[in-house]
Parts: sequence; C-alpha cells; structure tokens
Amino acid sequence: MREVGPAEPDGTVRGGVASADAGESDRTCAGRAAQNEGGGTPATEAPSGPPFAVKAGVQVAVVLCLATALVHVLLVFLQVAPPNPISQQYSRQINAWVFPLFEQNWRLFAPDPESVNRQISARTMHTAPDGTVQVSDWFDLTALDTAAVKHDPFPSHTAQNMLRRAWTSYLETHGGDDRPHSQRALMIQQYLGNIAADRVTAHRRGTFESIQLRVITVSIAAPPTAGGPGPGAAVPKPADTRYLPWWKVASHAAG
Repeated sequence: MREVGPAEPDGTVRGGVASADAGESDRTCAGRAAQNEGGGTPATEAPSGPPFAVKAGVQVAVVLCLATALVHVLLVFLQVAPPNPISQQYSRQINAWVFPLFEQNWRLFAPDPESVNRQISARTMHTAPDGTVQVSDWFDLTALDTAAVKHDPFPSHTAQNMLRRAWTSYLETHGGDDRPHSQRALMIQQYLGNIAADRVTAHRRGTFESIQLRVITVSIAAPPTAGGPGPGAAVPKPADTRYLPWWKVASHAAG
C-alpha cells in the first residue's frame, strides 16, 4: 500500500504521491482512448491449425484408398462374372491381382469336404562353401497347422487353409508331372515353396537355398456300420507318397 502524506489546507498532498497517481491514471486513459480510436478491443492472435501439407497428405491418402478399393472390387467382379469381352481381354491382369490372395469360390454355399488326409512335410538343402551338400530331416508342416488349430475356439484362417489351399491349387495347375504349364501354375508353385520355406525358417536353425516337399495322402475310411462291412464295401486305398522336385528359394538363414 502507498503511504499518503498529510493534506494541506488547499487540498494538495505532500510527498507528491497524489501527483504520481494522477499521472498514471492519465496514461491509462490515454491508452484506452488509443485502443478505441484503433478499432476497439486489441487484436487477438488467430489459433493455428494443422499445416496445409498435412491436410493435403490426408486428402491424397483418402483418395488413394478409395481408388484402390474401387479397382479391387472391379477386378474381383470381373473374375467371378461370366466371361465377357473385358474379362477376356484383361484376363492376365485380373488373374495377377486376384490369385492367390483374393481367390473367390462358392464353397461357402456348396462345401466340398475333404475325402483324404494329407501330411505335407518339407526338408531343406544347403551347399557349404567347400562344396559339401547338407540335407535336413523332414519337418512336418501339417502337424504345425494342426497344433495351431487344436483346442483353439477361434483358429486363424492361415493355420486352417493357407497350406491346404496352396496344395489344392498346385494339384489343379500341375497335375501329376510337377511341371508348370502356365504362368499361374508357376506362380502357385512359387507360392507353395515360399510358404514351406517361411515356416521352416521360423522353427528351425540353419541356412538353406533349396527346399523339397513330401505329401502323404491317406483316404478317409467310411464309418463302420452296425452289421459290419458289407460284401460291396470299398477296400481302403494304401497311402500314396509323392515327392516334389527340389525348388530353389531365396537364401534363408533360420534361427
């Protein structure tokens, strides 16, 4: 608090405090008047928004996502639609986009249950710098998928169908001679080999450059009847073992 001196008879205050207060009051009034003359309240700084580059980047990303989705829907539609001039002219581009990741079929509505059990195994080969060849033991890929599905109420689509569907597509495109006769057959062969190589890499140590698959097919026996097998009951077929050729893969260093 300011100390105010005793007042003189004429009303003035000793010590000059009143004069200083009056000067300060005058300056305050003058500042307010200047603000009023300049347009009222002082200007406030506008809030800063996101930079223009960020907004433009978001808009471009949204446009690209929408365009990709539209192209995907169009290509899938042309693949499942009846043959037409457009799908026949651009069949190569359509198949390259759809297969093997976006393949469409009607098995959801007309399921085709498996009639055989297949055990798919893989082994690898590595050539050492001194020229010696090292071949690994067989690694059961089917058992790996079975362990991932068993006792899991929500098994993944990868564990259930990736390897099985890859082998089914391989049979459809190669037949029994293991030679690709089309570009799609070669793509399916590489797809199957890459699946096997990736799974061996994730669960085994070592380095390899080639991989071989072995597929053992066992027919599913018919359920027994109450009176035992009849005279015309089919005899179970023996297991069929098929060895695929050695395939070169990108060098993998497992472990």
